[in-house]
Amino acid sequence: MNDFYRKNTGKTGEDFIAEKLVSDGWEILVRNWRRREGEIDIIALDGDTLVFVEVKTWPCGWREDLEYVINPVKRRRMIKLAECFINGNPGYGDKLVRFDVIFTGFNPGEIRPGETAPGEIIHLRNAFTEI
Repeated sequence: MNDFYRKNTGKTGEDFIAEKLVSDGWEILVRNWRRREGEIDIIALDGDTLVFVEVKTWPCGWREDLEYVINPVKRRRMIKLAECFINGNPGYGDKLVRFDVIFTGFNPGEIRPGETAPGEIIHLRNAFTEI
């Protein structure tokens, strides 16, 4: 898969998820928040909870692979980035914090059993916590 296809697929999935979250009543604060250490796809408020969201777009992923996507290194990076965001935005310091991972499928071809279907959403709320 070339870089253009991968980035375009990822952006399409992130756009889809952001729209879905807004329609569910979430307030999107920032998308693609970047620092030298990495990026958080979506930072949002779900009620009074500050949520840091990692979006994974699966062009033809297998559900069994989901547990391998957010490895310990990625989790630590997201936690560090969340701390940076909160330190730089003290108005959110009193919020509960949650880390969600949302998978969505955008497979343009035929779907085989076990694959993520186009538009399917698997939302892992509180996918991990700070250790």
